[in-house]
Amino acid sequence: MSNSLPAIIDLEASGFGRGSYPIEVGFALEDRLVHSFLIKPPAGWDHWSDDAEQVHGISRELLQREGKTPREIALIMNELLYGKVLYSDAWSFDSSWLARLFDEAELVQRFRIETINKLLTPEQMEVWHDTKEMLWQQQEGVNRHRAANDVKVLQETYLRVMQLGD
Repeated sequence: MSNSLPAIIDLEASGFGRGSYPIEVGFALEDRLVHSFLIKPPAGWDHWSDDAEQVHGISRELLQREGKTPREIALIMNELLYGKVLYSDAWSFDSSWLARLFDEAELVQRFRIETINKLLTPEQMEVWHDTKEMLWQQQEGVNRHRAANDVKVLQETYLRVMQLGD
């Protein structure tokens, strides 16, 4: 199996509409090493969706207790990801939440984020969702919609989808 793995990024957020902001970021590097950070919302990041909390299971109290500031996280990400391209399967959401994080941190993002679709053929894109769902069903007791778990499953989905072309 010669397929190299792409670096994958995933963000969880306070909600989905206007005013939503990132509350967790996770990424898996090419060597499968996973980093994940809870984000402590700064003043002014007030939007909160109870429906979204039901999905990801992250409470505001947990963010206050265990989260790092947007600036701390942006500095760590720039150091670990400098010059890299990371791929997302929810690019429009993830890229806007990441932009909000770096804007709040007053830092320039030193890496790029692209849609996973850029790596896939139309045939692979057609089986992406079903393959990902099948992998989630095999992960009993693993919390979906937590960034670290999501990026691991996305990397594995990528491997499985690429093998379909072999």
